[in-house]
Amino acid sequence: MFAVHRMATSHPLSSSVLLSSPSSSRPPRIPAFSAAKRLVPSVPRRLAASGLGGSGVRGEKWGGAPSVRCAVATESAAQSASTREAESLEETRKGEEERIVLPTNESSDRLLRIRHTCAHVMAMAVQKLFPDAKVTIGPWIDNGFYYDFDMERLTDKDLKRIKKEMDRIIGKNLPLVREEVSRDEAQRRITAMNEPYKMEILESIKEEPITIYHIGNEWWDLCAGPHVESTGNINRKAVELESLAGAYWRGDEKRQMLQRIYGTAWENEEQLKAYLHFKEEAKRRDHRRLGQDLDLFSIQEEAGGGLVFWHPKGAIIRHIIEDSWKKIHMEHGYDLLYTPHVARAHLWKTSGHLDFYKENMYDQMNIEDDLYQLRPMNCPYHILVYKRKLHSYRDFPIRVAELGTVYRYELSGSLHGLFRVRGFTQDDAHIFCLEDQIRGEIRGVLDLTERILLQFGFSKYEVNLSTRPEKAVGDDDIWDKATTALREALDDKGWSYQIDEGGGAFYGPKIDLKIEDALGRKWQCSTIQVDFNLPQRFDITYVDSNLEKKRPIMIHRAVLGSLERFFGVLIEHYAGDFPLWLSPIQARILPVTDNQLDFCNEVTRKLKKNEVRAEVCHGERLPKLIRNAEKQKIPLMAVVGPKEVETGTVTVRSRFGGELGSITIDDFIYRITKASENRTSF
Repeated sequence: MFAVHRMATSHPLSSSVLLSSPSSSRPPRIPAFSAAKRLVPSVPRRLAASGLGGSGVRGEKWGGAPSVRCAVATESAAQSASTREAESLEETRKGEEERIVLPTNESSDRLLRIRHTCAHVMAMAVQKLFPDAKVTIGPWIDNGFYYDFDMERLTDKDLKRIKKEMDRIIGKNLPLVREEVSRDEAQRRITAMNEPYKMEILESIKEEPITIYHIGNEWWDLCAGPHVESTGNINRKAVELESLAGAYWRGDEKRQMLQRIYGTAWENEEQLKAYLHFKEEAKRRDHRRLGQDLDLFSIQEEAGGGLVFWHPKGAIIRHIIEDSWKKIHMEHGYDLLYTPHVARAHLWKTSGHLDFYKENMYDQMNIEDDLYQLRPMNCPYHILVYKRKLHSYRDFPIRVAELGTVYRYELSGSLHGLFRVRGFTQDDAHIFCLEDQIRGEIRGVLDLTERILLQFGFSKYEVNLSTRPEKAVGDDDIWDKATTALREALDDKGWSYQIDEGGGAFYGPKIDLKIEDALGRKWQCSTIQVDFNLPQRFDITYVDSNLEKKRPIMIHRAVLGSLERFFGVLIEHYAGDFPLWLSPIQARILPVTDNQLDFCNEVTRKLKKNEVRAEVCHGERLPKLIRNAEKQKIPLMAVVGPKEVETGTVTVRSRFGGELGSITIDDFIYRITKASENRTSF
């Protein structure tokens, strides 16, 4: 009943948070995708309307696909790869003919008003059906709206009843009327209705007069708007209630657990169908399901939530990522580090983490009357390595990098697959440099970032430059120099970017980069931050040309963010169909009968000797072996029958290219090796 947008207009999630999101500053997780300016990419009209495309997806923006397609036609496991390839090309061609571009709250004021009013209509419907329900807040969000209630536990059947009542309210075409009242009058009305959460919201509103929105003469809500003129302006066929969730009042785990109802709303039925189709595709790509189906990783509750177990296949992919990361960094002049996972608590006091980040850190451990703490960050360790000796201005720039595992406290309800965990490995690096080197170093980081991301197919980025906030350390001169250096580096790179005035960290300006995945979703990935704070806290210095001690500039940067989250995004970006160079098993050798098993084992040994990731699979009829390989998304299958044994060849079958004919073992190895080196298909 209380979509209070004195708070919600500026930050629609300011009052409560999903169990899946412990910080009130984070948007709630929507099943389909995370928040982004363009949440839903263009959707082929024909596919969206017909409902083709299988069982769902999930992901985040990571793909550099030149043309984003949200609808993907699926087929039975027995359908041949060649047929699938032909159908995929045909769907792409037809999908290009006409696309639905879904609007966003930013691009369509009408859509925002519809969603906001839907939250009110839903709250009105709930209180009509459940008179004892107490209402809290109900803002619009990226894909629709939600509302939190203090009430009995709801079921999916209840959602159908609520939607039916919403349709009735919409059909009555009730006007939305704005009213201004005094604070005393608002308190009187709220007291009469016995709505304690509404009273608490009223107390948080500082400005006057207090505004109320009525739906006809039947229901009202504290609200600053905006809304549609009447409920009849909502297309009830473009509204759907999606899910139930738990949410703590005000995002405080010590306060009341509320019932949250999520809904989605669009301008017309066609948009809703396109959105639902996209959501299904996101479900199909969900990295949690694919991680289990493909045996890539798990989270063992016996060990604890949010702690990732990398299975052999997932570990192979991680190994490939790490090796490539290390190679590229060394080529760019970085020295690699390995540092401890714990440190004395005093270190985190010096860094300021105990004062400003304690809620995200685990409890301290007493070891021989000395307190130690698991690390939440790698930065202080790299500073200690810097401080091990005296530095001259001639030493700069100094670049150090580490794949460092850190541990951060997260509420159990906030954990989410690989995207939200308690232990993860950051691809962390720090650059120590002089003031006049900032621009060149930032440009170097941008080049390195692009090189790493491009090899995974990510070429579309959203870049933001965040400048000095109101409260900051460091004088104006160094802030101006650093911000100018970041801006000029971006200009040199030729990347378009947006400026977030006042959005920088208190310790320095920063560049944030989001990447776009195959579904058009944007994911926060790389970050580059200039830091004036830690060098001062740790009193790090160098000797300049006049033999005077000066303080260097420190730059934090990460390209992938964390290996766990990046891997989750990769799974969803590729829908588990990893490219040949990244696939944990590149080739599966399939004997027609067990009579060819010895030859298959010999072929496999030769492939492995040449660093081709291969395995033999047998014991079933060949059609089933092929289906199993396709289900496991193996890029290449090498079929071996009596003829292949006799000629010393294999008949190659590509997951997406179909039958490729018979080739010699040496040629098979050569083509796989070259394709892997060049990041191309077989």
